[in-house]
Amino acid sequence: MTSGTLLSFLALDLLLVCVPGADWAYVIAAGVRGRPVARAVAGLVAGYALHTALAVAGLAVLVARSPGLLTALTVAGAGYLVWLGWSVLRRAAAPAADAEERSGGLFLRGATISGLNPKGLLLYLSLLPQFLTTTGDHLPVPAQTAALGLLHMACCAAVYLTVGLGARAVLGARPTAARAVTRTSGAAMLGIGAFLLAQRLATL
Repeated sequence: MTSGTLLSFLALDLLLVCVPGADWAYVIAAGVRGRPVARAVAGLVAGYALHTALAVAGLAVLVARSPGLLTALTVAGAGYLVWLGWSVLRRAAAPAADAEERSGGLFLRGATISGLNPKGLLLYLSLLPQFLTTTGDHLPVPAQTAALGLLHMACCAAVYLTVGLGARAVLGARPTAARAVTRTSGAAMLGIGAFLLAQRLATL
């Protein structure tokens, strides 16, 4: 694996991470509700650490080749997103109203969102292999996979921290706008979860 390969992967990965989705919605909701953004982001990164470990161990391929297991992961992840999005919509309070809700649950929610996201698993299956070098004098494939996984986790941490802290800075003193953005984030999580659930059920 050359430095050029790493830079190419970094550019593509940053592009994908910068596309808003459930992760963005979660950190934006955490930011505008006055919760510790770093803890929320750490949870999301922990979920991708699980994906990285699965890929390094070769288990990701087994999951992808097991329709039943992949379906179960999709349904569980989609259902959790729907529940979380509905919870956010029901409690779209201003930042000050939620400032005291700080617990390890924030980390666990983030880890669950990214850890149960089958799209993340498939990203590791479809994107990473294209940047692995299997011939010549290079690092073993598991080591290359781990390096690319860590790079992806670093990209997620940098982008999501920026998004969450930016949302807090811009909307922290604007409770009405904060409530609107929180509701939008909740609706996004609910919508993404419902889409994934419908998509998977349609293939059964």
